[in-house]
Amino acid sequence: MISYYSFPHSYVWRWLLRWQLQVSGSTKDPLGGPFFVLPLHLMQTTYPILILKPGSEEHMQNRHHAIYRTSVQTMPLCDNGSIVEVHSHTGEFLCFATINNRSYLCGRAFSFEQGDPMETLRRLIKRAIALRDHLPSLQGTDAIRLINAEGDSIPGLIVDQYGDYLIAQLTTVGMDRLKVFLFDLLMELRAPKGIYEKSTGSARKKEALGDREGWVRGKGTETITVTERGLKFLISPSGSQKTGLFLDQREMRSVVRQHAAGLTVLDVCSYVGGFGLAALSGGAIAADSVDYDPEAIETGNRHAALNGFSPDQSTMYCEDAFDFLRRRPFPRPYDFIILDPPAFAKRDTELDLAKHAYTDLNRMAMEILPPGGLLLTCSCSYQIDTGLFQTIVFHAARQAKRSVRILQRHHHAEDHPVNIYHPETDYLKSMLLWIE
Repeated sequence: MISYYSFPHSYVWRWLLRWQLQVSGSTKDPLGGPFFVLPLHLMQTTYPILILKPGSEEHMQNRHHAIYRTSVQTMPLCDNGSIVEVHSHTGEFLCFATINNRSYLCGRAFSFEQGDPMETLRRLIKRAIALRDHLPSLQGTDAIRLINAEGDSIPGLIVDQYGDYLIAQLTTVGMDRLKVFLFDLLMELRAPKGIYEKSTGSARKKEALGDREGWVRGKGTETITVTERGLKFLISPSGSQKTGLFLDQREMRSVVRQHAAGLTVLDVCSYVGGFGLAALSGGAIAADSVDYDPEAIETGNRHAALNGFSPDQSTMYCEDAFDFLRRRPFPRPYDFIILDPPAFAKRDTELDLAKHAYTDLNRMAMEILPPGGLLLTCSCSYQIDTGLFQTIVFHAARQAKRSVRILQRHHHAEDHPVNIYHPETDYLKSMLLWIE
């Protein structure tokens, strides 16, 4: 008989109680719910067992991080956010994951090796940070993505470093439950002046989590000044989208800088004006920016002044992107247009509307540009892959009756690694186009 004292967790007591009732011949489950019985060898573990249905194990054998409710045969009795050991229906160990019974995506795998999963998590975080310290492309910037969720095999955890501070997003109930451990480890490994938690947004709503933000470690500050390849940006932890700056577009901002000399630039869906600043630093005559968010427009004006550009060189328009592109006449003629809209499709049901929106946006930009104009067009919708995005641009070109050639494709920011086992991390597409 297995000793109760060898199992420190209450959920093991529950399984043992059910097992004893089964042995004694009882058919009534005093704990309520379905009466699942696990083989004895599956009960000899520190963590509860989640069992997948037959045929569902390949997903985990391929090291994908998502476990869907329809793949689960037996869900253990434990609190949401708990770590569980995932097995095939034959008892084969597959991974450790955190679970959320309230979500269709009910499990997030983070360790595919046997052993202490918390030690694996610690090692994954250390490995992610060490990678950034060895990337030459990050020299000249102190605004860095330190941990990129599934891209670093850590679902639900995003950490950006801005100067001497860290901003963290916890997007799953599993990471939310581990927040004290995570914040303490980040303080140990990076020794920032402070950590700001910005756990907000739609991802947490899908996990049935509320928003939470504020300083959780160290001393806070209202504004952090960072530098990206000679340009200065102001990061306001409490008043920004995401964590403050779209770091995944760093390399494409450099592409804009390289091509902007002598041109008049329009940055559509500009947020805080990053592309416009890059264009001006590359010798653009002027760079106007359009965004619907008045706070982003205000910050964009501050960025222009901070970097020594005059209002004549940089005009910010608080306006809907589609409405602005329908303007006639325009504030001035543009030779180079950047389109970097938010994700038009966040789920498959939105795909048709998204394709129409992307087509219209690109068509209007092509109609505006003179022969020899440049268009940098981007999409951050995972549902629209590279091939589909090129097809959308093809239809936009046909409708605009313009000849279009692709000069460059997206330059990937190295601190946003794509996990080969989790293709959803490859979401951002860009094309630099020559319009005739």
